[in-house]
Amino acid sequence: MQETAEKDETMKLAKLVATNKNARESLEEDGAEGDEQRGGNIYDLPELVCLKIRHVGGQLDGEGVASFEDGHMYKGMLSNGLMNGLGILTLENGLKYEGEFVHNMPTGQGTYTWPDGSTYTGEVYRGKRHGRGSYRCAKHGASYVGQWYQGKRHGEGAVYYNEDKTSWYKGDWVMDDRQGSGVRRYPSGNTYSGEWKNNMRHGEGTMSWVKLGQQYEGKWEHGVQHGLGRHIWILKRADISQYFQSNQYKGDFIEGQRHGEGTFYYAGGAIYEGGWKNNKKHGQGKITATDGRVFKGELVDDRLTIPGLDGTRTPTSYGVFHALESDSSVLGPDMALSIDHVLEKIPERKREAERKQVEAVVMRENTELRSIYRFYSRLGCPPSSDNTFMLTRLQFWRLLTDCNIHRHGVTLTQVDRITRDKVSSAEIHSPFTPLLLREFLSRLVMVAFYIYNKDMMSEKHLLASCVAKLITEDILPNATKVEGFLFRQPEFALEALKYTKRCWDVFEAFCQVSTSHRGEKTMTSRQFLWMFKDLRLFDHQLTTATVMEIITAEGWDSNNHSSFLELEITFLEFFEALLVCAEVKGQQVCDAPGDQVPLRSDDRIRGTLMEADEKESSHQQTGHDQDVKSGQEVKSQEMPHFTDHSEHQTEGQDVVQSRVERRILMTRQFFDQSFFPAVDHHQFVTREMRKTSTPQNQNFLISSSRKLLRHLN
Repeated sequence: MQETAEKDETMKLAKLVATNKNARESLEEDGAEGDEQRGGNIYDLPELVCLKIRHVGGQLDGEGVASFEDGHMYKGMLSNGLMNGLGILTLENGLKYEGEFVHNMPTGQGTYTWPDGSTYTGEVYRGKRHGRGSYRCAKHGASYVGQWYQGKRHGEGAVYYNEDKTSWYKGDWVMDDRQGSGVRRYPSGNTYSGEWKNNMRHGEGTMSWVKLGQQYEGKWEHGVQHGLGRHIWILKRADISQYFQSNQYKGDFIEGQRHGEGTFYYAGGAIYEGGWKNNKKHGQGKITATDGRVFKGELVDDRLTIPGLDGTRTPTSYGVFHALESDSSVLGPDMALSIDHVLEKIPERKREAERKQVEAVVMRENTELRSIYRFYSRLGCPPSSDNTFMLTRLQFWRLLTDCNIHRHGVTLTQVDRITRDKVSSAEIHSPFTPLLLREFLSRLVMVAFYIYNKDMMSEKHLLASCVAKLITEDILPNATKVEGFLFRQPEFALEALKYTKRCWDVFEAFCQVSTSHRGEKTMTSRQFLWMFKDLRLFDHQLTTATVMEIITAEGWDSNNHSSFLELEITFLEFFEALLVCAEVKGQQVCDAPGDQVPLRSDDRIRGTLMEADEKESSHQQTGHDQDVKSGQEVKSQEMPHFTDHSEHQTEGQDVVQSRVERRILMTRQFFDQSFFPAVDHHQFVTREMRKTSTPQNQNFLISSSRKLLRHLN
């Protein structure tokens, strides 16, 4: 039976590495070629270099009729025998122009009408489409609206390739070619958004295949994937799906195929890292199976190889991997722990027993931990038909803060370092990093050991005791009681999260490289305050003291200024601080005095703002009751908490909605009209100051910057 089980497992691994070969899907879109030919059928205009009048009916000045030697006819305004002003010119071939003329040349605003009914309306210069105008082809229903140059589509414009406008391109043009940045929607519904060159996808871009349920983000050359990129297979599964992610490949592409070094993440949790050739796994590779075991070996054309007697390696239908790590576990495959570097702190003779004890603790709370993972992975996410929610580091930070981990003297930034594993310095603090269930559990184990190892030194099973204490005293009593200003209200969170990518760029721009932590880019409270000063966002209400209160709203002591200023903050703390600042700014322009939330110097900012909304907010736990542990009591803290209030349940719905909408409006106004414009201007001035070396120019730029920012504020 053991031999049969091992063979079955080997065959499963062989199937695992042989699946998902279809990363390169045909980029030729149904009907796209015909669409683009029709859309490119822009009628040319005849050269009107020299128009010689054969006959003039009426006077040479004023309104009249003229005929030309080439058979053209004109009716309209004349000046000295030349077409000047408004008129209608009908050419010998039936093409008609109606509009403005200057010295016999169509120049100004006008309309061309071809014999088949095709039209152009817009700016004209010396008989050519030049400026902004719209063109419509009567034969195919194709149309273009945008910029023109010397009769060519040039600049920004949109072309619709069919009558019902289901196939189109919107973006940049260079002399009738798609070139620059633009979005293309194909007849099939597939879309590409990114850079173009000579009518082909070229540069950075994202392609989405609707029917195939796939998406590619990354580099393109001459219309195909080429360079670094990520290809995602979007799963469409029922609610019973147990997958926490979609299949995806991140790595090198050459001419549309996976080729080079890359990593394939399987929806079930397995990972392949290694070489690829012509869309197949090829070369040295490593597989982390769903049960946490790690295998390595050599592959040829998606097939594992085994060494032969003559020293060569022979491809086989399943092959054998050299096991780097293999042990039995009481946990399911999606919960297998990776805690080796924590176990290294335990005496070697006790490690195996410690591992089993930790697994027993996790297994004991299996249902609750899974529920907590599902709950937090859904925060800020719209409903999904494939049910493939996966926890991100941003949501993990929120869980840790809700569970008061920072009150043990450890910051979220330190947690990132404690649990970094093999993450690069560039990604260690990224809010977008996904965490599988087993990675989430492994991180809890690491945090538990860091916090409690000194308190549990006398326990027989040190690591297991730390984990049990963290789960029972910190996680279970507090998880799912969402605090902070981002995730409390689902509708608001959906809107606010739209700004995270841009804010992450700002966060990184104002971070400093840490010399003591392997070159990480981190931000301190001091740098956050300096950022506000540089952007001139402080005013009579949003003062330095107010911002300090905002940053420390969830428990850090701002009275100790020296330690507070050096406090490292994660992107979650940075972003939530901006959201509170948006509300403070928004309160200054509230129309209704009754809706205003006064900010008093003796109030904690978080408490003040949350009290204003306490009656209108319902706990985010609603709708996820099946995911949370029954019988949990409401957390008692010094700050108000958002819970359901049955006495306000009926009358509070309209109030809740109006306050959410007001909060969304204040957030939009702050980011779109204040924060981002200030960042853009600051970056512009910084670039210009680096270019110039004269004090006069620097003073002028600084003065201009201050005037503009005063206007923005």
